[in-house]
Amino acid sequence: MGAYKYLEEIWRKKQSDALRFLLRVRAWEYRQGKKVQKVSRPTRTDKAHKLGYKAKQGYTVLRVAVRRGGRKRPNSKGIVFGKPKNQGINQLKFARNLRSVAEERAGRHAMNLRVLNSYWINQDATYKYFEVILVDPSHVAIRNDPRINWIVNPVHKHRERRGLTSAGKHHRGLRVKGHRANNTIGGSHRAAWKRRNTKTMRRYR
Repeated sequence: MGAYKYLEEIWRKKQSDALRFLLRVRAWEYRQGKKVQKVSRPTRTDKAHKLGYKAKQGYTVLRVAVRRGGRKRPNSKGIVFGKPKNQGINQLKFARNLRSVAEERAGRHAMNLRVLNSYWINQDATYKYFEVILVDPSHVAIRNDPRINWIVNPVHKHRERRGLTSAGKHHRGLRVKGHRANNTIGGSHRAAWKRRNTKTMRRYR
């Protein structure tokens, strides 16, 4: 087995003594830092390279801390001036996953970069920590590399805000295959419903 295979096996066994100790120490270190912090190299080298990272100019990695837990409805004094159905305040859940939130925050932090992908690195009782891989679309090393220069195209600006990254596709329900994905044919549940419920007539018939 190569070195990356060993790394992969270590990260699979998160309850092992070595990794439990490492994660605990690192969680303490991350808590002392900023919520969005640039790191010099990826913590999980094997995972980063699987997701498209290259150790060359034009690639950047940011560590992002996202607060765990559900989403409280931001109503003054917990009063919803509406129907009883909408009066819940506390036990509500945010529609997107925390990894996509981390990607969005990284994209806001580094506006001139493009978000490529992200992965989990740590968590404690309060935060989940993710590392986000970003690419500089104006860097000559990126523009001249045929494997990554697709991201230079302007349609990929802020992919993370439009649900186009891997985490974004996950919360859009596009990770399902086969007959269970029938309700997302056409891009989303809403697109599928709209297409099936719209009567289209040919102009000359």
